[in-house]
Amino acid sequence: MAVHLPMSQPSPGLCAKPPLQQRGSASTAAAVAAVAAPPSTFAPQTTRLSAPSIAVNVRHTAPAAPVVVLPERAAKKKSGETLAGMWREIQGGHDWAGLVEPLHPLLRAEIVRYGELVATTYKAFDLDAGSKRYLNCRYGKARMLEAVGMAGAGYAVTRYIYAAPDIALPGAAGPCPSRWIGYVAVASDHAARQLGRRDIIVSFRGTVTGSEWVANMMSSLEPARFDPADARPDVKVESGFLSVYTSDDATCRFTCGSCRNQLLSEVTRLINKYKHEEISITLAGHSMGSSLALLLGYDLAELGLNRVGNGNTVPITVYSFAGPRVGNTGFKNRCDELGVKVLRVVNVNDPITKLPGIFLNENSRVLGGRLELPWSCACYAHVGVELALDFFKARDPACVHDLEAYLGLLKCPKIAKVKKDGEDLISKAKKFVLQQKFDTWRWRMAAIQVGELVQAMGM
Repeated sequence: MAVHLPMSQPSPGLCAKPPLQQRGSASTAAAVAAVAAPPSTFAPQTTRLSAPSIAVNVRHTAPAAPVVVLPERAAKKKSGETLAGMWREIQGGHDWAGLVEPLHPLLRAEIVRYGELVATTYKAFDLDAGSKRYLNCRYGKARMLEAVGMAGAGYAVTRYIYAAPDIALPGAAGPCPSRWIGYVAVASDHAARQLGRRDIIVSFRGTVTGSEWVANMMSSLEPARFDPADARPDVKVESGFLSVYTSDDATCRFTCGSCRNQLLSEVTRLINKYKHEEISITLAGHSMGSSLALLLGYDLAELGLNRVGNGNTVPITVYSFAGPRVGNTGFKNRCDELGVKVLRVVNVNDPITKLPGIFLNENSRVLGGRLELPWSCACYAHVGVELALDFFKARDPACVHDLEAYLGLLKCPKIAKVKKDGEDLISKAKKFVLQQKFDTWRWRMAAIQVGELVQAMGM
């Protein structure tokens, strides 16, 4: 079903550039210390908006059981609703039933808010080859949000996160060193009162560097094996994403340990610190970053790290912007069982959201809606509820994947001109990728598709 939102016809050449369970403690500790070893995206691009209308499609892909719209929520939708009063619903407590069609104003505002917190990772990422913080964050934790224009966000950054895929680029001396990938932050006392809970957020950027592009092209599936006490070999994820999430770089001068260990350690610390309050865990990312967010959400829930005293569970919500598929149907089913809530915000014209799994996906898993086919375990599947935006055709694949285009549409459905703010990050990102001797977008897409074809044929 599509809901068409009217909008004024943009002037010619209008464009928007981005501103810039509780199981045994032994198994949990072992999982944090020892990890097994998933393609994705790129930084925001210049956006040209030319379509005369916008369609918002809602696709529910997560719940296996029927979704019931609660009667009281159907009767609500009044101006008196507050975020503090219905935050659990906004965070996906009922799989967003009745909130996405039409899009509830509080949910719209939260999607935009978390999207802007993801956009800070691009604004703060240093692409100046002459800088001592090259390919890391330009600013210290205490002033990062203020430096990128988000001083009023209501969060304090507690830790920066670094990741390095266990991949050696052609001609490189060794594996790629760690790069800044995002941050962990917690809501201030004032923000917690407004939100109705103490929100812990982890925000991830998308693909920028050459090694990350290589990781994006690794479309083979392998078991996640996050819990040593229960390996679950049927739960498989894309090997390139898994490599970014679990690979370690002992030479990193800013931190030590894998991206996974850094995140599990910090999120667990914050949960313990605020365990006597209402807490939520929100994981948000763009493109490759959304894949890391989903891996972290599954990891936390699988290990039971989101369980606090008296059997209470801290809700885990993933806001995925332009995210690709991450794992197989076993991964999707397990995320649903664990209660990991995922809201996927996608542009239907964005090819990244259809990867990996062009040939093997949730639609090719069964025959006639009933019979499981032999290759079902090798099929990729999206997780969660999809909010699909249709805002322009894919004449330029870079534009349809732009995070700022997503946010601009959600902020202003009638489309207003987005002001330019600061340096055009994408021009630097393009320049950097070209320096790595990577070819054009079509070459990358072709490589991904060939890899999936090889996988599908069992070669």
